[in-house]
Amino acid sequence: MQVLLQINTNISVQQALDFVQTPDCGGVAVFVGNVRNVTKGKAVTKLFFECYEPMALLEMEKIAQHVIDQMGVKKLAILHIVGEKFPGDTVVVIAAAAPHRAAAFAACEYAIDTLKETVPIWKKEYFDDGAVWVAAHP
Repeated sequence: MQVLLQINTNISVQQALDFVQTPDCGGVAVFVGNVRNVTKGKAVTKLFFECYEPMALLEMEKIAQHVIDQMGVKKLAILHIVGEKFPGDTVVVIAAAAPHRAAAFAACEYAIDTLKETVPIWKKEYFDDGAVWVAAHP
């Protein structure tokens, strides 16, 4: 399986793109998730992410296996941060390479939606007046 799964304090879009480049794929799609500066009308000062890494990587592997086996994708990268991030910072990158663009786009959407539902990564939002742990998905 041609997959890069990573949980780290720093990730980059370029790292994901470099990994999925392959001459047999004409379609490369990338999803980038960044920290917003507002949630539900409140200014966000920072986010903090933590996870149970062994389980998170196993769940990410299940996502990757489905994408490779069922969606026609040749290479996939799923990168997610842990630790403290500020508005504008990148927190998740998914890159998919497939012979054609439709499969790459579909794989990115499936991967981010499933990651938010199944991967044990938790997010704490900080505001001027306090902080709250929130579900990873809207």
